[in-house]
Amino acid sequence: MKVYPPEKIRNVALVGHSGAGKTTLAEALLYRAGTVSRLGRVEDGNTVTDFDPEEHERGLSLSLALAPFEWHGHKINVIDTPGSPDFIADVYAALHVADLAVFVVSAVDGVEVGTERAWRIAEEFELPRMVFINKLDKEQASFDRTLDELRDRFGAGIAPIELPIGEEASFHGVADLFTDTAYIYDSGSAQEAAIPDELAEKEHEVHDNLVEGIVVADDDLLERYLEGDIPDAAELEKTMAVGVANATVFPVVCGSATGPIAVDRLATFIVEIGPSPLRRSTLTVTAAGSEVDVDLRTDGDPLVQVFKTIADPYVGQISLFRVLSGNVKAEQSLQNQRSGSDERLSKISLMVGKESEAVDQLPMGDLGAVAKLTDTSTGDTLSVKGQPVKAPAMEIPSPVLATAIRAKTQADTDKLANALRRIQQEDPVLVVDRNAETKQTLLRGMGETHLAITVQRLSRKFGVEIATEPVRVPYRETISRKAQAEGKYKKQSGGHGQFGVAQLRVEPTQRGEGFEFVDEIKGGSIPRQFIPAVQQGIVETMADGGVIGFPVVDVRVICYDGKYHSVDSSEMSFKMAGRLGFKAAMQDAGPIILEPISKIAVSVPSTYQGDVMGDLSSRRGQVQGTEAASGGRQVITALVPTSEIMSYAVDLRSLTQGWGTFSSEHDHYQELPSHLTDKVVAEAQEDD
Repeated sequence: MKVYPPEKIRNVALVGHSGAGKTTLAEALLYRAGTVSRLGRVEDGNTVTDFDPEEHERGLSLSLALAPFEWHGHKINVIDTPGSPDFIADVYAALHVADLAVFVVSAVDGVEVGTERAWRIAEEFELPRMVFINKLDKEQASFDRTLDELRDRFGAGIAPIELPIGEEASFHGVADLFTDTAYIYDSGSAQEAAIPDELAEKEHEVHDNLVEGIVVADDDLLERYLEGDIPDAAELEKTMAVGVANATVFPVVCGSATGPIAVDRLATFIVEIGPSPLRRSTLTVTAAGSEVDVDLRTDGDPLVQVFKTIADPYVGQISLFRVLSGNVKAEQSLQNQRSGSDERLSKISLMVGKESEAVDQLPMGDLGAVAKLTDTSTGDTLSVKGQPVKAPAMEIPSPVLATAIRAKTQADTDKLANALRRIQQEDPVLVVDRNAETKQTLLRGMGETHLAITVQRLSRKFGVEIATEPVRVPYRETISRKAQAEGKYKKQSGGHGQFGVAQLRVEPTQRGEGFEFVDEIKGGSIPRQFIPAVQQGIVETMADGGVIGFPVVDVRVICYDGKYHSVDSSEMSFKMAGRLGFKAAMQDAGPIILEPISKIAVSVPSTYQGDVMGDLSSRRGQVQGTEAASGGRQVITALVPTSEIMSYAVDLRSLTQGWGTFSSEHDHYQELPSHLTDKVVAEAQEDD
């Protein structure tokens, strides 16, 4: 594939709900362009952009993939994205580097939650958008119903520029509203024809509405139009392209990716009204700790941002990047502005699915790949040494679900840390942390499928077998009343022995106050140098677990008396005395379990508000309030026991058909209800 200048490049992300046909559309575009000789099928596992074994097994996209092709003297870089909410991070990455988002919407299912979620992200990015209504040849397909849903959800900017000819089994072409021309696909490829009689009246009406909607955005065109001078198709397209670039007009085209019908028309419209990379003429970057605007120039110094990392077990790390400014050449050295390391781009290439094609250079605005960068991760900026500028950080969603993991064998343990590091480079939304209280390693992600796929990839790519188990709740323990006890440690084994006695009194403190040690020793009953050892023994015992076995908090311990031996006493003996005394006092102090409480904010369409509030109440939650948000949504805040929302990401998705989202954070600890204590104690004993 030859090198194209920026004005001839179109970077397009295909986004939408899972199952809408994004991958099939990418395949159809490649087929119509002649890049592939046959039309692959998702169900057969032979499409260009779904190439991972896990994608073949599950029949859905799990990662973004590139599919560039040439069309009418232009290069279109298609970025096929996953539709599953578990892999929304790749939608963020794709929209971060795309110049146009094409929303693929099923004419059967209409506007679904994945479509709306991606639209909100594109809106946040102020990214140009257009819509491809797909599956018009399927049963129960309806262009008009889908168009009404699009207008209802996304406003008056939705502007159809094609109408379908026929629907369901009779769908066989489209009417171009710019040229009043029909394109019929009865023979496989498009044949121009007159608008069918049964569609003519509707087509003329929609055409007139389209023209009026376009000319009002241009004073000169509007004046001519009012004088009876109707702009031609080229003028209309040019004016609409301005509205598309400004993200105020969202053209709607239609077709069938499996046909493939009118897919070539989509490619043509992308070229004619889609923005080029030159739309981004400046970029706000961080330089020397300050934000500054820099010009993005075709003849400027190279500036590159990595938007996706692929961990390949054979090739090594592959970094997908966008050239933000300048020209990038093979064998060039650039500096990573995060790590400071020099990176040699020994071989740059174009990626078509999993296949690569080496190129000598890539211009501003193009997308490419480079292998084996030593210290570069997703989101990193590469620039000329001595010019420390960082491109805006890529937005990464926070994980919402966790599972506990452990290596199955010692050999797996030895490889686990490196494998986790590499899988996080590939998928930065993954978070791995160690919970010191529960002694579990936690893998956090966007949902059950996301975590399951990660475990599969750890095995396939890095040969590490992982076992998963439920995440333990970090309960804690405290006391409910005062008590006192003696801790006595005496040991004689020849020579110097061990002797130490500590008299302790324990009492509860206010919730959240933590631990307090009070020294009330008088008269030297315990020498001053040994008192810190008593405190250390108590602190260690609290961390190891109290009577029930959970870490102890919110207690005050008073050491008020003791005994020592001039020869046999030592720090060790008083440390042990502190441990023994605290354990004995805890037994008589009414130990109770404290459970963590999370503050949760749930965003849902108002139609689900009652269901969600009822569900939170059933989880022992206390609703704090509700607040109206944009898009007819409500944000519900509540305090809920953490144990009740361990799988809330899955439950909320089911309860709201995928429309609900939430965030949570630890708020405080409170006493566990007595009727749940026996169950928690039994579970803790099983874990031990």
